[in-house]
Amino acid sequence: MKPFVEVDEAMTLELAQLADRVIAKHDHDSTQLVGILLDIQDEIELHYIPKPVAFYLAEQLDLKLTQIWDVLSFYSSLYTAPRAKYPIQICDSVVCRVNDSGNLYAMLRDILNIDLNEVTYDHKFTLEKVPCFGACDMAPAARVNGRVFGHLTTRERVIDMLNSLD
Repeated sequence: MKPFVEVDEAMTLELAQLADRVIAKHDHDSTQLVGILLDIQDEIELHYIPKPVAFYLAEQLDLKLTQIWDVLSFYSSLYTAPRAKYPIQICDSVVCRVNDSGNLYAMLRDILNIDLNEVTYDHKFTLEKVPCFGACDMAPAARVNGRVFGHLTTRERVIDMLNSLD
């Protein structure tokens, strides 16, 4: 279960405007809740759904808060806790493991000095292992904010990837 992180958060005008914009993009259709949540999460710098946003969505979409919570807790790609500006997702599929994704993970862990699901001190990076994201032909690969980086076989290539994110 993924509880909301107890952060002193309030529903700001900026968050309400973001939610309203995304809801409108989805034609105020509550059956598109997963897409709405993913779009909101993508636009929030630390890539998560703050608790006030969940309450706001329930009100705006005429849903029960438990319905929002059920979706948030079911989908592993939705987060209720702040992440990093650049969550680095490492494919953990069999193909990527055969193509040395373990070495990629070890390099990133060493370079960033963090372990799985930890965040760097500056909140820039976190390491996550995820199921296949369709980059088998470029394994070992990583995905950062929807952008796929492939053939990450050397430390230099990994550092180049990290430098391209700033």
